[in-house]
Amino acid sequence: MAEGKARSIRIAAETGSTNADLLDALRSGERVPEGEWLVTDRQTAGRGRQGRDWFDGAGNFMGSTVVRPGPNDPPAHTLALLAGLALYEAVTPMCSDPSAVSLKWPNDLLLGGAKLAGILLEREGDAVVLGFGVNLAKAPDVPGRETIALTTLGPAPSRDLFARDLAISLDKELERWRRYGLEPILRRWCAAAHAVGTPLSVHEPDGTICEGAFKGLDAEGALQIALAGGTVRTIHAGDVLHAKET
Repeated sequence: MAEGKARSIRIAAETGSTNADLLDALRSGERVPEGEWLVTDRQTAGRGRQGRDWFDGAGNFMGSTVVRPGPNDPPAHTLALLAGLALYEAVTPMCSDPSAVSLKWPNDLLLGGAKLAGILLEREGDAVVLGFGVNLAKAPDVPGRETIALTTLGPAPSRDLFARDLAISLDKELERWRRYGLEPILRRWCAAAHAVGTPLSVHEPDGTICEGAFKGLDAEGALQIALAGGTVRTIHAGDVLHAKET
């Protein structure tokens, strides 16, 4: 595999939300090229999954980019898994114990079981905006959730160098996704995830709570949960928590 190459990374001192800025640009008809990044020093209206506010701690990474899936690419929703892998590959070299880093479906990155980073995907026309929030320097205080920053391991990484590394990593994962298809992505994602059998609680969009054990992903990237009676349930959307977080 050839080395990935970082593309345009634009830095804003402050903005409401990097995702919202790129979505607005797309809606206005601006041709935002794939691979262009918008990174900010401070977000005043950052958003996480399911409409949650996202912490804007100084020194953290907050940035978004655009991907334009083509007709021969894997399904666009699997970009969540691809983005998680790109983030995983950018972060693990910074950790003395890479085994402490893991992925949680659909797009959280954990360090020692605590949330280190999250990803938000939003679609606009034929483009998908991928937003990343990574606790490089500070971890937010989130009720009921354990969070962590990379400063628990040592000095905070340079935000700008991290932006470059993440852009390169995403570039490489996109190339693999397009060249080799979804199956290798699924296999690598599962290898980087928490162990099969990990107790999980899934809060589905309709309010249903599904509890069981992690059993992997199906062929389309959906989460599989083994229920107490032995039935396997496939989850296409939801908020996934480890049992200790519920």
